[in-house]
Amino acid sequence: MYSRQVNGSLLEIVQGDITKQEDVEAVVNAANALLMPGGGVAGAIHRAAGPELMEECRPLAPISPGEAVLTRAYNLPNKYIIHCLGPVYGQDQPADKLLANCYRKAMQLAAQKGIQTIAFPALSTGAFGYPLQEAAQIAISTVLQELDLQEKVRLARFVLFSEKDQEVHRKVLARQK
Repeated sequence: MYSRQVNGSLLEIVQGDITKQEDVEAVVNAANALLMPGGGVAGAIHRAAGPELMEECRPLAPISPGEAVLTRAYNLPNKYIIHCLGPVYGQDQPADKLLANCYRKAMQLAAQKGIQTIAFPALSTGAFGYPLQEAAQIAISTVLQELDLQEKVRLARFVLFSEKDQEVHRKVLARQK
């Protein structure tokens, strides 16, 4: 695990399974526009949460790239899921601003709801094709900014599936001021 203190809060980078973060109140879903089960993170979260999640998501969809919505977490060990639709790289523009908006809006939703602990995957880096290095830079800088601006969220954790993803995020965090 790698971490950094920011304005009394903690940013962590770990390798693991986003559906097994028992010590956080909210996990972030790398959602599709219809908020339905799919592959990758969205599929794993929907499978772990159970069919009730799909029913709650249905009237909230569709969402646009850069948007975020909140639902209950059902069978996950968390209270909430924040669903973010990241940009498809090379298609949704401006991709960098849309990706930053995902992280910013997730942090703002968490703060509004009184959520103090949140876990993120690497949004848009799977099937949506966002280059990992660039996505990690945007994600970490945006979350660090949000932690510096507000005092509600006390822990923001990046939960990365592979060792390579964790290492890229760790190096990006090490270069941040």
